[in-house]
Amino acid sequence: MSNLYDVTIIGGGPVGLFTAFYSGLRSLKTKIIDAEPAVGGKISYFYPEKIIRDIGGIPAIAGHELVKNLHEQAKTFQPTIQCGERITELFKLPDGTFQLISETGKEHYSKTVIIAAGSGTYEVNPLEASGSETFADQIFYDIKNIARFQDKTVIVSGGGNSAIDWAQTLEPFVKEVHLIYRGENFKGHEERVKELHDSSVYVHVNHEITALQGNLDELTTCVIHCNKDGNTSRLSADAILVNHGVKVNLGSMLDWGFETSDYGITVNQEMETTIPGIFACGDIANYPRKMRIIAAGLHEGPIALNSAKNYLDPSADEVAMVSTHHESFDKI
Repeated sequence: MSNLYDVTIIGGGPVGLFTAFYSGLRSLKTKIIDAEPAVGGKISYFYPEKIIRDIGGIPAIAGHELVKNLHEQAKTFQPTIQCGERITELFKLPDGTFQLISETGKEHYSKTVIIAAGSGTYEVNPLEASGSETFADQIFYDIKNIARFQDKTVIVSGGGNSAIDWAQTLEPFVKEVHLIYRGENFKGHEERVKELHDSSVYVHVNHEITALQGNLDELTTCVIHCNKDGNTSRLSADAILVNHGVKVNLGSMLDWGFETSDYGITVNQEMETTIPGIFACGDIANYPRKMRIIAAGLHEGPIALNSAKNYLDPSADEVAMVSTHHESFDKI
């Protein structure tokens, strides 16, 4: 069967792309399938301009540059990359081959499957404030072009790492940036929170946005309410950037037969799901002490791939060494 692949990776985000590269290192015929029009996953959709700082050896890199680099790396061994195909059905055939069917009815066949689909599909939690519909064009849930905010006053709403990172990323470009958080203690990394308080960002904890006001459809004012004393304040505003999290949906994957949890697909330390031949890595994979950061996913991808390699060929090396390997390290 000419269209039968050794490994099919569902998901073309950073983890899926790196896993495809590693699959090539292990001489496996590889296909990536992604539902979006292009690779990059959540980074391409939400954070193309965001500066990413939590990958070892890369002090800082814009999201779109990271995706570009990972895409180029993934293409090293010429995998097949199929975008715009959402897999909705998966079956294990009598001969052990997996049949994957997209929502358009297209069929794909593979000896193993690695699911690197992030957290499935995403739906942002909207800003719930009076006037949000009137000024919808000035409310943003992602930034594709940071230059559009040059010399503007931007209100960022949220209390996690993304909100903090966006506030600090915008700081050098905008006239003013205000960070509104309904809680008191930010959920971000401690050092980033410290940097935030040392920056020129105006921080408003225990506050939330209750209304947007302006002239006709032009936003001019953001009304914030203090949850502690009940006072109301008004801030000048040209744009609102909302980081209230997302609703994730595993969709039809919940019906594919493997064990799932509240946070994704249950795997063991080998990234094996409860269906032999199907593996998972990245945000969608769930196990004790899971870390949902890119660096962790880049580690899990090769583990899943090595497990797939051993599933296909039990006599193969359990772990393929990297280019820094030295023969004297073979055994201790």
